[in-house]
Amino acid sequence: MHLLYIVPTSYDVGLTSITLGLVHALDKLGLRVGFFKPVAQQHRSDTGPERSTQQVRAATTLTPPDPVPLSKVESLLGDNKRSELLEIVVSQLAQAAQDADVVVVEGLISSQTMPYAERLNADIARSLNADIIIVHAPHNETPQDIADKLLLTADTFGGTANPNVIGYILNKVDPDCLATLTNQEGQFQTLRPFKRKAFEAIGHIPWDKALLAPRTRDIATLLQAKIINEGDIDHRRVAHHILCARTAANIVQHLRSNTLIITPGDRDDIIMAVCLAALNGVPLAGLLLTNNVPPHEQIITLCKRAIQKTDLPILITDSNSYNTAIRLDRMNTEVPLDDQERLQQVMDNVADHLNITWIQSHCGEPVEPRLSPPAFRYQLVKSAQQANKRIVLPEGDEPRTIQAAVLCQQRGIAHCVLLAKAETVHQIADDLDITLPEGLDILDPETLRPNYIQSMVELRRDKGLTESMAAVQLEDNVVLGTMMLAMGHTDGLVSGAVHTTANTVRPAFQLIKSRPDTRIVSSIFFMLLPDQVLVYGDCAVNPDPDASALADIAIQSADSAAQFGISPRVAMISYSTGSSGQGTDVEKVREATRLAKERRPDLLIDGPLQYDAASICSVADSKAPNSPVAGKATVFIFPDLNTGNTTYKAVQRSANVISVGPMLQGLRKPVNDLSRGALVDDIVYTIALTTIQAAQG
Repeated sequence: MHLLYIVPTSYDVGLTSITLGLVHALDKLGLRVGFFKPVAQQHRSDTGPERSTQQVRAATTLTPPDPVPLSKVESLLGDNKRSELLEIVVSQLAQAAQDADVVVVEGLISSQTMPYAERLNADIARSLNADIIIVHAPHNETPQDIADKLLLTADTFGGTANPNVIGYILNKVDPDCLATLTNQEGQFQTLRPFKRKAFEAIGHIPWDKALLAPRTRDIATLLQAKIINEGDIDHRRVAHHILCARTAANIVQHLRSNTLIITPGDRDDIIMAVCLAALNGVPLAGLLLTNNVPPHEQIITLCKRAIQKTDLPILITDSNSYNTAIRLDRMNTEVPLDDQERLQQVMDNVADHLNITWIQSHCGEPVEPRLSPPAFRYQLVKSAQQANKRIVLPEGDEPRTIQAAVLCQQRGIAHCVLLAKAETVHQIADDLDITLPEGLDILDPETLRPNYIQSMVELRRDKGLTESMAAVQLEDNVVLGTMMLAMGHTDGLVSGAVHTTANTVRPAFQLIKSRPDTRIVSSIFFMLLPDQVLVYGDCAVNPDPDASALADIAIQSADSAAQFGISPRVAMISYSTGSSGQGTDVEKVREATRLAKERRPDLLIDGPLQYDAASICSVADSKAPNSPVAGKATVFIFPDLNTGNTTYKAVQRSANVISVGPMLQGLRKPVNDLSRGALVDDIVYTIALTTIQAAQG
């Protein structure tokens, strides 16, 4: 087991962010990670429990032990019982280290109230025999200045000659400094003073102001503001705030994505301009009215439709505009314990900028292979980047789709093709305050449609399709995108953000058709449970498959699971386990199990199994003790669409589980559907799935 002790060079280096990001990066690698904060050191604005431990509990499935209370630490040190304190720390570590391949230990930050922190860090690290990683945040410093700060901290632990002092991470690095720390290929370069020492550059984390953006709800809490309209207050973020004292015409350029508009409540012109901008699609953070002056009732009535349709948050505070702006400028930027979205973004940002290759070589392979949700998403993106495929997005002017396409293009996940008018896409991107990257294709459907009429007629000639009929059907961008895929002009298609499943799937059945080696087209969801990723099938396509079709779904789903790194153990789900139940429905599952085993004897398949017998070891020991699948199933095959769809949605909603899919199986070329409530990340991962399917044929 490896112990990584993370220590700062000074206050405000972002130590907790780095620690959480490192935990996340190790989890992505499939390693079993533990976390431990030896001493409860409160942040300056905290009055509750120790923040780092609480955030790890909230953002991961880990249950780290409580740190030693600061009062107890100081009491023991004051009584000259340092050895007793270190014994307590070592014993606490045992809980965090249970079944772990690597444990990340967050050190103490030296401050005026804790001048003994550096020495205590050295004592704890020595007692644990931990590897030491130093975190520093350069603030307009030269490489030599940075090296000096790192060396000073390293000296506390015996200097870089100590083999346990293994490397450093630079956090909050501005672009100019970052350029001096990477080579032309973007790879890490060790600072010059360390080139002859085994002291690695483990990460250079760029400064990203967007990660400081609080929720509009946090602003309301800070100011103790009254909420006039709640809207989307829990999800809007305040990246900028603008104090509006000029006329509406002079503030139009400031009406941008994630901006909080601050104005007195009697500025009717500003209020109407803000509501109009929101109605035009600008996702403002909200409207904050000052001086405790509510807007005129007639203005609220006039703007009511815009406010309700756009979920625009509106707040009112008794403070004046100037004092309100000052309080926002001085707002604590630490992540609140309940802001899981922002916490995840911080962890992702850190993990994405660490030297994963070096970390993996240092920490080694996991003792037992596992595919956690972060590991699944990491492997998904990595495989998609290697595939380098072209994916068409028929809903090219839909804001979430545009954002997903931009992210995929920037991260190299796929070469995306938006079917939309370029001016519309550019306007939406401008409203969202995002920059469209080079290489993102935006194709006007009107100019493309004539090119596919004759080809579509040829594909559907046996169905009596004429040119005029084809022209009408191609007015639907999903049909047009499917034709582009059918003709080999793209490698995959993703749709469904504003279309039904039928709208996405029907053209694929008609124009792409199923593979010659399959009897049925089916679907699966990847269910990202806290500790593992499961596969559910079929939850979207086939209403009531017979035994033969159900066997095919099981085989397809097992192959798809293996394709994405999940070792398939297939449970054929029913209301009965083994031979305990009778009836038409359970007999269908029993026959499907027999057929699936006969067709693919190489797969681990068992059924009928009840869900609890398939998923819980203690139940499996009682109901199916000899089953090779029960208690550890990874692929769940439901007997019909009613059962599958209901189960996946119940698990997704009640357990707050992320689901990726549905992913269609059995088509000649990949077409995948989205939920109409899909988030941007959902679309990104579905595009990645489609890319991998295209690469693997």
